[in-house]
Amino acid sequence: MGVLSWSCKSDSWLQQLSEHQSSFHFPAVNVTDRRLSKASSGVTACESSAMSEPVVVEPPKAGEALQSCGAGDSSASLDDGIGDTANESSEEESTGEKEEEVPAGDAAALQSSDTPQVNAQRPDSLSVPPSSELRLWTTQRDGEVKLRVEGSGEAADALTVNQMFAAAADRFSDFTALKWKEGEQQKSLTYKQYYQDCRTAAKSFLKLGLERFHGVGILGFNSAEWFIADIGAILAGGLAVGIYTTNSPEACHYNHKQLQKILQIEDKLPHLKAIIQYKDALKEKRPNLYSWAEFMELGRNDPDGPLDAIISSQKPNQCCTLIYTSGTTGQPKGVMLSHDNITWTAAATGLHVELKDGLQFQERVISYLPLSHIAAQMVDIWISMKVGGLTYFAQPDALKGSLVNTMKEAHPTAFMGVPRVWEKMQEKMKSVGAKSSTVQRKVAAWAKDVGLQTNLTKMNQSVAAARTPFSYQVAKKLVFKKVRKALGLDRCTKCFTGAAPITKDTLEFFLSLNIPLYELYGMSESTGPHTISTPEAFKLTSCGKEISGCKTRLHNPDDEGNGEICFWGRHVFMGYLDMPDKTQEAIDEDGWLHSGDLGKHDENGFLFITGRIKEMIITAGGENIPPIPIEDAVKEAVPLISNAMLIGDKRKFLTMLLTIKCQVNVETGDPEDELTPEAVELCRKLGSKATRVSDIAGGRDRAVHAAIQEGINRVNENATSNAQRIQKWIVLERDFSVGGGELGPTMKLKRPVVLKMYREQIDNFYKETPTPTTQENPLPPK
Repeated sequence: MGVLSWSCKSDSWLQQLSEHQSSFHFPAVNVTDRRLSKASSGVTACESSAMSEPVVVEPPKAGEALQSCGAGDSSASLDDGIGDTANESSEEESTGEKEEEVPAGDAAALQSSDTPQVNAQRPDSLSVPPSSELRLWTTQRDGEVKLRVEGSGEAADALTVNQMFAAAADRFSDFTALKWKEGEQQKSLTYKQYYQDCRTAAKSFLKLGLERFHGVGILGFNSAEWFIADIGAILAGGLAVGIYTTNSPEACHYNHKQLQKILQIEDKLPHLKAIIQYKDALKEKRPNLYSWAEFMELGRNDPDGPLDAIISSQKPNQCCTLIYTSGTTGQPKGVMLSHDNITWTAAATGLHVELKDGLQFQERVISYLPLSHIAAQMVDIWISMKVGGLTYFAQPDALKGSLVNTMKEAHPTAFMGVPRVWEKMQEKMKSVGAKSSTVQRKVAAWAKDVGLQTNLTKMNQSVAAARTPFSYQVAKKLVFKKVRKALGLDRCTKCFTGAAPITKDTLEFFLSLNIPLYELYGMSESTGPHTISTPEAFKLTSCGKEISGCKTRLHNPDDEGNGEICFWGRHVFMGYLDMPDKTQEAIDEDGWLHSGDLGKHDENGFLFITGRIKEMIITAGGENIPPIPIEDAVKEAVPLISNAMLIGDKRKFLTMLLTIKCQVNVETGDPEDELTPEAVELCRKLGSKATRVSDIAGGRDRAVHAAIQEGINRVNENATSNAQRIQKWIVLERDFSVGGGELGPTMKLKRPVVLKMYREQIDNFYKETPTPTTQENPLPPK
C-alpha cells in the first residue's frame, strides 16, 4: 500500500503519480498538504526477520575485480539512465517521451512474527545470511546488499534509521528539533515529541494497511508533517517517496481544486488506499480521505507491539527510501537507499564539515529546498537529526522572496543553497548597491577588493598560515558584518552550494564579502554528498575532497587527467527499483558507481568537475566540447546574461541561446518582461534605454547586441580551437524558468527540453544564409 501526502502545486504531478503506478504500485495512503503531498506503495510484502549483522566488503585493489558483485561481464556503459550529480542533479525531468514500462517485481506476502521491543543499540545476537547470497546491489524492494564497511569510529556502525533517531531522541530529548511559523505564532517540537509523533504516524500507516516495503508518497512543501510522514513510513516498514512540487508550468494554487484532481484519477490508482491532507480543513468527507489530525488519531492509542516488531526486524542493509529521478526519455528511476546509506552518510558528512554536537552547541538549518531531492533530505532531516540540530521551516514562497526574512528569524549556523539562490541574492545586493550614495559604493568596492584578496590568500596558503591584514578588519566592521546581518547569515559559519554548477563570478562575489561558498558534489545515487569543500580544504571552483570513507576513481582519463568520476563507499545506493539493466550500467563489475560526470584532481587532491558525458557536444567534425565552461565564460563576460545554452551536437559549428536578466513574478516564480535594476543600469552604461527584455530580444537594441557580441568575441579569443568558437547566437524573448519547463526543480538546465522548445530558432542558425557573426558583422541573422 502507499500513502500520499500533498499540498496542491500543479497538474503534472498527477501524471507523475499515475506513471509511478506502473513500476511502483500505489496501494497506499495518500497524505496531502493543502499545499501538496502524495502517497504510494510497492507491490511486495516481506517476511520480518531478526535484524542481521551486515555483510561487509572492501573496495577492490587496482586491477582486482569483485567477482561476487554480479554487475555483469563488462564495465558500465553510460546513458541517460545514470544518476545526476549534486552539481548536476539527478532530477532531469521527462521531455514527454515514453519508454517501455518496467513492471514491479512480484513477491509473496508473508506474515511477520513478533519480535522483542526495539532498542537503540544493535542486538548482540544476529542472524547472518551467507555472504555468497548478497551482492553490492539489488533491484528488489525487499532485497538486501553487502555493506562496504571499513574502518572504525562513530560513522562505522551500521544503524537503522530508528536506531539513529531513537539515540537522538534520548540524547537531545528536550531540545527543540523542529520549528516553524504559522501566521505570527511560533510552533515547535522537541526531539522527544518529534520521535513520538513519528511513531504515532507509523502506527496510523499500519492501521491504514501499509505493508512491508510498500510506498508512502509525499507531495508537499517542507513542513513538520512532511518529516513525520517520511520517517513514520520508514518506521512502519514502508518506503518513503518524495514527489516534486514543481513539475508543471502552472504555479501552485492553495485551494480545494488539487484535492479534486487527485479524486478524479483515483480509478487509475488501484493500489491507493487513502489520501491524507495535511494542511487546512477538509472540504468534503470521503471514506478514504483524512485530515492530518484524523490520520494521527488512527494509531495513537494502538499498542506498540506490532510497530516494535517491525522496527526490530529492520536491517541496515535494507531499503527504506526511494528518490525518484527521471531520465530524459521519461521512464522514472527509483533510487533505492538503505538505512545504512542514510545513517552512515549523515554521520560521515556531519564529521567531515565539523558540525557541533547538540550537547555542546545546537546547529540550525533552514528547510526550504525540495525535500524530494536527496540534498535537502540529507541536510534538513538526517544530518540535523544526527548532530541534534534544529531545523527551521521556511514559508512555501521562500524561493519567491520570503527566504531572507526566514533567515533573519532563524539565524542559521549552516546554510545550503542551490546556485540560483546565491545568484538571486547577488542580483538583489547589486541592485541595492546601485542605489547607494557615491561614497557608500566606493567604500563597498574597496571592502570587496580587500575581502577577495584576503580570502584568496587564505585559500592558497591555509587558514592557519595566512595573516589577516588590518584593512580586512576594517572592511569586516564597515561592510562584511552588515551584509551578513542583512542576509540573516550573521551566525552562519558554513555556507554550502550544490545541486547544479555555480559560476566563478558568483563564488568570487560572495568571497569578496567574506562569505565563502563551499561546494558539494554528489548525486542521488550516492545518497547526496561525495566531496565537500571546507574552511580547511577550499579552492575556488573546486568541489573539495572526498568525505572520509568515500573513494574516487577517474575512469579512462585523457592526457589532461579528465576522466569519468566513479564513487566507492557506503553512500553508494542499493540499485534502481526493478531496473537491473540500468543498475548494472551504473555500478560496474568492480562495484564502482559511474557518475556520468567528467572531472580531474589537482596536485593537492581537490576534485574539479569539467563536464558531463551525456551533455558533451560532439560536433560534425568529431570534436568533443563540454558546454558548461563556455556557457559560464559567456555569462561572466556579459553580466546582462541570465542563462546561456551552447548548441552544436552533430552540427558544423557552435551557436548559443541567451536570456537576459529580468524580474520574476513573486507569486508564480515566472519571468517577467521587465529587466532587473542591475540589467537596466548595465544598459544605461552601454548607451541603451532598454527597460524590458522585449526591447532587446530579436536584435531590437543594437547597443546591447554589440556589447554581447564583444563579450562573445573575448570568449572566442580564449577558445582552444576554431571548433570551440561561438559563431551565432540569439537573445530569447523570455528567461528560462521552472514553470516554463527549461529548468528543473533545483534550477538545473534541462537541455533536451530546451532543444525541443526552441527547435525553430536553433534550425535557423544552420540554414544556408548569412555568414556567422564576426567582429565586422555583430548582429545575428534575424
